[in-house]
Amino acid sequence: MSETLVVMVRAVIGFFTLLIYTRMLGKQQLSQLTYFDYILGITIGSMAAALTTDLSSTAWPHWVGLTVWTAAGLAMQWVTLKWRFASKYIDGEPTVVIMNGKIMEGAMRKLRYRASDLMEQLRVKDVFDIGEVEFAILETNGTLSVLRKTQFQPVTRSDMNVSTQYQGIGTELVRRLLRRLNGLYMVDVLCDPDVQPFYARLGMLPSTGMMIRRV
Repeated sequence: MSETLVVMVRAVIGFFTLLIYTRMLGKQQLSQLTYFDYILGITIGSMAAALTTDLSSTAWPHWVGLTVWTAAGLAMQWVTLKWRFASKYIDGEPTVVIMNGKIMEGAMRKLRYRASDLMEQLRVKDVFDIGEVEFAILETNGTLSVLRKTQFQPVTRSDMNVSTQYQGIGTELVRRLLRRLNGLYMVDVLCDPDVQPFYARLGMLPSTGMMIRRV
């Protein structure tokens, strides 16, 4: 069998193996991954690449290694979900780095987290003055959660005692449905009179009709 055909067959095996294993490992977004999860993903990807192109050895050892690393990752996920104390040592815990406008230098040294990195993440959160921060917490995935002091928080309708009408998820669902049906000549909706104002807000017009309703 030619090398080209061997690489093609191995690539197909590696591709679907990697697809199945990544599905098994979950659907976390990249921003939600811990450092260990990130390294685990790189290692598994490297093994899949070696499975495809390393013709100096058989595909079986690479596939076994890929399977073992995936199984180990699943085992770590199960352990961290099952036992809270294990999650504390494996994934770490969120750490308060700013409290009442003051940088917690001891926590920063323990995390080996630089003040310049802290200020950069604060600017990403549109915070340019540490004095505006009530709490800042460094999450286990490296992102920074910031709670501003009350006097620096944006004003909401609730603060101004302005009443709002609850829309819920139904409004967005109907909007998306109407967008998908945009090419149709007519869209009819059968509803009770008390919900007609809801559809009227979405641009629909009331109409009359006849029907038979059997209870």
